[in-house]
Amino acid sequence: MTQTADTPTTASVTAEPLVDLDVVDATLRAALDAGGEWAELFAEDRSSTGVLFDEGRVEEMNSGRDRGVGIRVTAGDITGYAHTSDLTPEGLADAARTAAAVATRSPAGGTVDMASFRGDGVAEPRVEVLPAAIGTEHKVALLKAADEAARSTHEAITQVTARYGDSRRRILVANTNGICAADDQVRTLFSVSCVASGDGGLQTGRETVGYTVGWELFDGCDPAELAERAAQRAVTKLAARPAPSGEVPVVIARGGGGVLFHEACGHGLEADLVRKGASVFRDRVGSAVAAEGVTLVDDGTMGPEWGALRIDDEGHMTQRNELISDGVLTDYMWDWLRSRDDGRAPSGNGRRQSYTHLPMVRMTNTFVTNGDIDPDDIISDTPQGVYVAQLGGGQVNTATGDFVFGMTEAYLIEDGKITEPLREGNLIGNGPQVLLDIDALGNDFAMGHPGTCGKDGQGVPVGDGQPTLRVRALTVGGTAA
Repeated sequence: MTQTADTPTTASVTAEPLVDLDVVDATLRAALDAGGEWAELFAEDRSSTGVLFDEGRVEEMNSGRDRGVGIRVTAGDITGYAHTSDLTPEGLADAARTAAAVATRSPAGGTVDMASFRGDGVAEPRVEVLPAAIGTEHKVALLKAADEAARSTHEAITQVTARYGDSRRRILVANTNGICAADDQVRTLFSVSCVASGDGGLQTGRETVGYTVGWELFDGCDPAELAERAAQRAVTKLAARPAPSGEVPVVIARGGGGVLFHEACGHGLEADLVRKGASVFRDRVGSAVAAEGVTLVDDGTMGPEWGALRIDDEGHMTQRNELISDGVLTDYMWDWLRSRDDGRAPSGNGRRQSYTHLPMVRMTNTFVTNGDIDPDDIISDTPQGVYVAQLGGGQVNTATGDFVFGMTEAYLIEDGKITEPLREGNLIGNGPQVLLDIDALGNDFAMGHPGTCGKDGQGVPVGDGQPTLRVRALTVGGTAA
């Protein structure tokens, strides 16, 4: 338990919209009066804290707050966008007229009918304790405990870096269709990275935990235990042998390879990339694109996972979207603009990095669902291969699905048993082909580490996961002869 005597047990709530609703109404009317056919106001108030503990001391400590409004206006197929940190009625009206001027050169003039708002623009944070209510000394104490625990694990540990971060993001979205919705998103994260030194050189181990929760994260997470696991990963890898080269069966541990399906498959199911022809899944709805039994889901309601949201950044409720069902492609992910053009409902996947950015189609929590095989049976049924405990970053071509991912922790499979650790190498393949080549799905589903997804210069928090699974053949780019 990490609460102190003066720690509040409930989150404080600011029960008022970021922008007065009368001002919101006037701003949207200004956009329509300037020629817009549809207008949206997105208000955001974001605050964050971060602490970096390196080599036994605090190296960085930062906090910040940013507040502003973005105005989006459409006229036909043209979109205009303007943003401002001036939240006065005059500042917002100027931004609305600027966005409308980009969208059209033919001011409508006169009075334009506008739907009444549905909602009050207020949301409560769904956390027990706001991290902002916790003193910095308590956050530093957790980092120090992690540092000491990692160093005491093994004499080979030569470097420890621990990070703490929290953020709170309040948003208000209103548009001329009558939407008026709000969300209050709080996220807390803790990570430890260790370096072990030995005859084989330097090896690293990392552990990260992060959820859409407040300070109560540490009621179920002991930073010292997290640090010990990171240190042990690094020490284990000191005895690693070179990874094999060539095509082999690959077993991916529960939660350890969700990033592969996020990057190599998920992006190809975003409707904007599909419409641009930048997706291998274009025109494939109703077709078999994965092995029988494989189901791929994107679910923004999956609290308290890292990508969980009550609403997306266009004011639509998030939902569970089954993208691939039992091997068959059933749908794409949609934002408002793409769904409007296709005459269908948005799926709650319109997201943006901040009020200075336009929304686009983005994932939330993307994962492969459970199968029915005991994970131990998957290993024992694999005579030779590679067991990937954790994938790292990589590169993906969304138009083809070709990818290269780093294996940050992997082991050899020999005679149906996990044996020696392997040095870091690459996993090379094609996302759509991986979906087809999954020949065993475990019953031990887990989400992986929290992540940030980059697309067109914007980053948003996302989650991914999967049960233990086996791909019948993937290329391992190792250094073994």
